[in-house]
Amino acid sequence: MGERGMGSVLMVCLVLGLLIGQSTASFPSCYKGCFVWCVNNLGNSAFSCALKCLKKCVLQTSPVGNIQDTQYFCKLGCSTSLCTSLSSKQDPSEGKVESCVDSCSETCATKN
Repeated sequence: MGERGMGSVLMVCLVLGLLIGQSTASFPSCYKGCFVWCVNNLGNSAFSCALKCLKKCVLQTSPVGNIQDTQYFCKLGCSTSLCTSLSSKQDPSEGKVESCVDSCSETCATKN
């Protein structure tokens, strides 16, 4: 295998590694990391950070990952409506938020 072939193999491995790493990220770790960073570094309110992080983490953990997926929009809308008030600047409550988002997944699955 030439130098060019080896570079291509390494590039494929790198891309696959990134994709696998993203797909295994759990909602609680995504949400907590996003929320803590948002509140501490951007000085936003808990509510605005909850909205931002729900949007980011619901999409990231979506098995389809397609922005036009009606299941995604249902889950995001439900989560935004019901789950944003569970976090505070002192406690992101990622476990409670995850349970809330999961209940939205069940609600949306039965409607679609």
